[in-house]
Amino acid sequence: MAFNYFNIEYAVKTHDFIINESGGSHGENDLGLLESVLEHIQNDFYYPEFEAKINHLVFSVNKNHAFSDGNKRSSIALGAYFLEINGLDYCIDRFIIEMENIAVHVADNRIDKDLLFEIIYSVINEDDFSEELRLKIIEATSTEEI
Repeated sequence: MAFNYFNIEYAVKTHDFIINESGGSHGENDLGLLESVLEHIQNDFYYPEFEAKINHLVFSVNKNHAFSDGNKRSSIALGAYFLEINGLDYCIDRFIIEMENIAVHVADNRIDKDLLFEIIYSVINEDDFSEELRLKIIEATSTEEI
């Protein structure tokens, strides 16, 4: 299956729109980090499935801080757009709702890339999170020290 991608100009334009609409500081830290992510997700050897591509996109935009502000919001918006341009409109609303909570935990190192993959895979392919996945999320996001 051939996938559709977007370029750095679209990603920056989306980020700027987010900052204009919801507040924050404009500016970039290192757009090379973002260009790298956009290039890597096109490599079918490293990311053969769509779920792996979007997982890398969302995780990397969130964590790499290509922008001075709005990285979590941009990771969600760019992930949703990636779903849209690849014909997965049916799960965009759920993706946005779930990622609003998950993105904070990714940024805080509570949810790692593997667990994020499980979450995104579930959003795309299942009607709801399994009980096992729910427990993993609860365990990962619990702020209580054991």
